[in-house]
Amino acid sequence: MKKKAIILDLDNTIYLVSSIGEKLFKTLFQLITESGDYKGDFNQLRVEIMRTPFQKVADAYRFGASLKAAGIKLLENISYDDEMETVESFNYIRGLPCKKFLVTTGFTKMQNSKIKKLDLEKDFENIFVIDPSRTTLAKKDIFEKIIADYGFKTEDVLVVGDDINSEIKAAQELGIETVVYDFNLEHTENKVLTIITDFRELERYL
Repeated sequence: MKKKAIILDLDNTIYLVSSIGEKLFKTLFQLITESGDYKGDFNQLRVEIMRTPFQKVADAYRFGASLKAAGIKLLENISYDDEMETVESFNYIRGLPCKKFLVTTGFTKMQNSKIKKLDLEKDFENIFVIDPSRTTLAKKDIFEKIIADYGFKTEDVLVVGDDINSEIKAAQELGIETVVYDFNLEHTENKVLTIITDFRELERYL
């Protein structure tokens, strides 16, 4: 393998949020609808909640200050305790003979509960949960930390995730090669991105 390490996102990469989202965010959706203190289409807002950090959604949909604060307080205390499954092709990642790192943004309790239910601790060299309510660090900072701490060069690392405005953008700014896991076939017309729909397709980039 050319790559010494692969860095993966969690949500909508290792598992699909749609598989748990309605239950996970039920109380949040109720809070938002009962408040009504937002701008924009609620159905689209629901979609964004399942793919974008809450704070960014709250700002994009112009949540009132009290609704945003209530949403953060609610989400800080939510965990997911039902069964979860990784996408089927994640087993390919598990078998790769390189160091693997998980870098995810979200509320600490919630993200850790998903990591536990998916039994991911044994699959990764290190796991980083970036909680915007607790830190100003971003994925770009963590990528730099991984490279420095493990003595990697940028060309030694591959970043894989679904969000072109988060982990993909951060990696590109650092000169790290990226692959977009495009499970919803949203970016097939983008000729600039390297896209896969199954982790087994990574073989050619490793």
